[in-house]
Amino acid sequence: MKKNIGASLALYPSPLVVVGAMVAGKPSWTLVAHTGTVAHSHIMVSLVQAHYINKGIRETKKLSVNVVDPSWLKEADRMGVLSGSKTDKSEAFAWTLGEHGAPLIDAAKVSIECEVDGNYELEAFDQFICKVLAVYAEEQVLNEKGKINYHSFKPVLFEFPTYEYFVTGDKVGSCGRMN
Repeated sequence: MKKNIGASLALYPSPLVVVGAMVAGKPSWTLVAHTGTVAHSHIMVSLVQAHYINKGIRETKKLSVNVVDPSWLKEADRMGVLSGSKTDKSEAFAWTLGEHGAPLIDAAKVSIECEVDGNYELEAFDQFICKVLAVYAEEQVLNEKGKINYHSFKPVLFEFPTYEYFVTGDKVGSCGRMN
């Protein structure tokens, strides 16, 4: 028998990312654990409205989603404890400007450049609905078909109730082929 544990978030762990955006002409970064796919062409990035970076996202309508892996987890984690309104985060990472104007973290093996299509405001959060404009991936994490190989690329996952980080694990099946 299942126990009702209340109206709590139970869709964890989720991918850990660092969102980047230009704010006042400089890149800013923030650690984000609330992202998700909303269509084959769009993702959602959820940020507390008070975040400094939100201003840049609203003004430029561009952002990057840089997928964290263990090789730069320590630096990424730091972006979750520093406030952009109190600390200049522009030099926290070596970065490159993407083809569409969003700053991309050079250390990220996978970065997604997006344009904001809309914002659904909910309980002091901005839910930015973002069209994927480009995905940049290092050759070392691609398979022979040019797709991201999650057997070799191990994104960090964040688990909210315990504030712990994990990496993706072993394959347990093949979708649609488990008869």
